[in-house]
Amino acid sequence: MSSILKQKIDLDTIDERLLQLLQQDASRSNQDLALAIGLSPPTCLRRVRRLHAVGLIERQVAILRPEPLAEHYGEGLQAILEVTLERQSAQDLDAFEQRAVADAEVSQCWRVSAGPDFVLVVLVRDMPAYQALVQRLLGVQTNVRNVRTFFAVRRAKCNPRVWLPGAAHQDTPTAA
Repeated sequence: MSSILKQKIDLDTIDERLLQLLQQDASRSNQDLALAIGLSPPTCLRRVRRLHAVGLIERQVAILRPEPLAEHYGEGLQAILEVTLERQSAQDLDAFEQRAVADAEVSQCWRVSAGPDFVLVVLVRDMPAYQALVQRLLGVQTNVRNVRTFFAVRRAKCNPRVWLPGAAHQDTPTAA
């Protein structure tokens, strides 16, 4: 966690609503956001810039639909790995996490409890690329006790939003 987020950040209901709207669609124009919230465009822009500056908005990305891309690049392979380490000292957990986070084909790395120590989501071109990733990430790691792999067959939902007060029932449909 960055040192920016360790300080107390005061948010009001307007900030929360801006964050909710930006999580649904970060490509919305400042004019559209201002209208939706009931602010002037300069005030809205100032608030959004503040949310970036204090570190609440980590980055803005596009969520791609895999089906149309598959026509050009092939299906690719997505897998979810459960990784259990032999030793779970803070140093061992941190070392594995750093290696996983540094690998470009690991799209998500979660340290979890109870059960495995980590859950990884990986995206690779094909099975040989998956085998290379396993060798690179797990084969050289003598501290890995167990790995379970689940291969994804279809993405039913992809919504990377963060929980916010009042947003529990405001989930809008997202493209799979």
